[in-house]
Amino acid sequence: MLAITVQENDGTRHVGAGADALGALVGRLGADGDNFVVVQRVPDLPDVYIQVWHAEGGDYSLEHRDGSADRHYEVTLDRPEPVVAAMLGWARREPGWGDGLDWKPLDTGPAPEPVAPLDLPAGERRDLEERLRLTLACGYTTRAALAEEAEEYLVSPESRPVSREQAEQLADRLWLERVGEQTGWVGETDPERLARAFAALDAEGITAREHFTCCRTCGEAEIGAEGAPDARGYVYFHTQCTESAVRGHGLSLLYGGFDGSPLTTTAVGHEVVAALADAGLPAVWNGDAAHAIEIRPLTWRKRLVG
Repeated sequence: MLAITVQENDGTRHVGAGADALGALVGRLGADGDNFVVVQRVPDLPDVYIQVWHAEGGDYSLEHRDGSADRHYEVTLDRPEPVVAAMLGWARREPGWGDGLDWKPLDTGPAPEPVAPLDLPAGERRDLEERLRLTLACGYTTRAALAEEAEEYLVSPESRPVSREQAEQLADRLWLERVGEQTGWVGETDPERLARAFAALDAEGITAREHFTCCRTCGEAEIGAEGAPDARGYVYFHTQCTESAVRGHGLSLLYGGFDGSPLTTTAVGHEVVAALADAGLPAVWNGDAAHAIEIRPLTWRKRLVG
């Protein structure tokens, strides 16, 4: 696995794609509707990416951008192999990864107009930034989704006070602030331990989903469609649970058996507790199928991907 996210033509994203997967995606390019892939680093950084475009019968247009329009370059190649080699070198941050290629500066057109300063009352600006920082701390957003939230959060029938450009600028500033914070985190974090536990449960027939739906009502209605047809049960936490964990109140896990039996629900609960213990997380549960499983104490430090 590489510390990258690969996005296909149709918007499908592959987080942590490996070299073979990237090579296969590039190698199949050419058909209508399957002409490009974009590779971003993890965590995503504004205006830092490498991408390739190809149509059947034509050359490969490989581009990389390193933070701004004046650092955007393009090279044309006639085969997929050097494209994949360059993209892998970029992903691995290998010194001299682009050497030997005839890179040319890419003309991206006139510079955009400067973004107008965000003119909000102090209280509204504080509320907006607090909301965005909470979303960032939860750790499941992308830069694009954060910008959309920034644009829509203060919208009312009478007012749309944040433009798309202002929203993107604010979102990127706060995103980079959070990325800077997480560079100081050492080793495996509690959310990463939780992801390990959920992956183990999913592999054993317990549908396990993180940050799933907005509330318990929606979660219970939708979890059945999430897993394999032969899944025995489920465990998840919804977005309000995540926000509670960010605020230092621990994390509530909701679980159950798909057959509706209290015995199955209890058995699933025991499996969840065991998986958490194997991952090094403390579980608080009295064994009653009517009570949620709590993870506490818990330090919620989820690394951004983007």
